[in-house]
Amino acid sequence: MEDHGRGSAPRPAGGTDEPLEPRPPDPLPYEGVWRFTAPAIEVSVPQARHAVRDLLYRQGVPAPDELVQGLLLIVSELVTNAVRHAALLSPTLAVEIAVGAEWVRVSVEDNHPYRPTALEADHGQTGGRGLLLVREITREAGGVCDVEHTASGGKVIWAALPLKPTTMP
Repeated sequence: MEDHGRGSAPRPAGGTDEPLEPRPPDPLPYEGVWRFTAPAIEVSVPQARHAVRDLLYRQGVPAPDELVQGLLLIVSELVTNAVRHAALLSPTLAVEIAVGAEWVRVSVEDNHPYRPTALEADHGQTGGRGLLLVREITREAGGVCDVEHTASGGKVIWAALPLKPTTMP
């Protein structure tokens, strides 16, 4: 009987020594996906920001300080929006951080079905600019952001930024 445990790869039938598909490279030490939930209350905003900052630092993510500050502002804005606009139907929100070799993605999920839109805020208003700010930070970093519906009827708002700065045309 052939051993197909962790240390050996199965051989093709017929006894040939043809190479198998190349194995994908091991992930970099900082790559991974982390997710945490928090109550949809005001105190969750700074807690989420600090948790993301600490995670990026602990994992050794090679992100320039300007990118980290942009990500933390995005997290603050997205969690604030979930707290202010979704808490009635979604008492809990989820924050996810996904880090790849060349990018980092932050997302905030809630169970409220309303899909927000970035509004041009009146200059006299003190609020209403959160999603505009998220889009601008993301664009300046050379990243992308979007809003998607979840299978449970809620939404996920996310922004993905490259770890290496891009040059604007």
